[in-house]
Amino acid sequence: MKKQVVLYKKLSPLLMARLHEQTEVTLIDSLDAEGLAKLRQALPRAQGLLGASLKLDAGLLDLAPNLEAIASVSVGVDNYDIDYLTERRILLSNTPDVLTETTADTGFALILATARRVVELANMVRAGQWNRNIGPAHFGSDVHGKTLGIIGMGRIGEALAQRGHFGFGMPVVYHSHSPKPAVEQRFNAQYRSLTELLQQSDFICLTLPLTAETEKLIGAREFALMRPQSIFINISRGKVVDEAALIEALQQNRIRAAGLDVFEREPLRHDSPLLQLNNVVATPHIGSATHETREAMATCAVENLLAALAGERPVNLVNGQAWRGQAACYGKV
Repeated sequence: MKKQVVLYKKLSPLLMARLHEQTEVTLIDSLDAEGLAKLRQALPRAQGLLGASLKLDAGLLDLAPNLEAIASVSVGVDNYDIDYLTERRILLSNTPDVLTETTADTGFALILATARRVVELANMVRAGQWNRNIGPAHFGSDVHGKTLGIIGMGRIGEALAQRGHFGFGMPVVYHSHSPKPAVEQRFNAQYRSLTELLQQSDFICLTLPLTAETEKLIGAREFALMRPQSIFINISRGKVVDEAALIEALQQNRIRAAGLDVFEREPLRHDSPLLQLNNVVATPHIGSATHETREAMATCAVENLLAALAGERPVNLVNGQAWRGQAACYGKV
């Protein structure tokens, strides 16, 4: 008998066919009120879940007593209570690696757009306000040769460092849980304390996950340590930053500009003060949003889920303790 899968993310016809071939699929078309009601109705018979951008807490998952595995179409797993899943021996998998290069591209696009004031000046041209050669009031700043500070030196941080070091001749400094000798050797990067990095960097880029330790890691104190010419880039998670403190720092010109792909609340409110500031480039969480990368992520998630439902360890298992508990339970050592 095929296992029951609840899908709350649309997939390509090829991936849908693959799922239908091996499982019984219930598709939730959207996550509006009607879709969430359908999801709650489908959870009692679900053995697998696949999707993204939905917080799956105990209140929802208690409705799924038969659940064996969740495949998240994302690298971040802050929408899941991992301790709860592990206790229930529900396998959680994600999609790292396949989005690394694309997300780093997005980060560097924000670096260039903010430094050269691309959006602001393009809007000036579009509005018919380009009447003479631009002067110093509209000049941007160079990127090449400037110091790139990366907070969180994981896969995406390394890909960003590669672009800055090899492509733009940028000295790279970084802060993470611990020094990374291989990164230092490859990119001539230097480890810094968080305080030192904030004080020394021209571009400060966040590429770290959202956890209890990183929530609101960057607030008023941290913005006060930055240089007035510093440009702040966030391609990690919105809640890593105290958004009110960021807005104040931008309004008071304590930092030069910000390039933001993530926000405390998404979608960003239409009345957000961030949208009133010319020195902000805001994009709608497009870090991995290319056709090629999203399909690769979805393929990875499908493979993770099918492996888990077949009793195999998913390649991208997040909560390994759940697998060990499951292995002991079923005699798979």
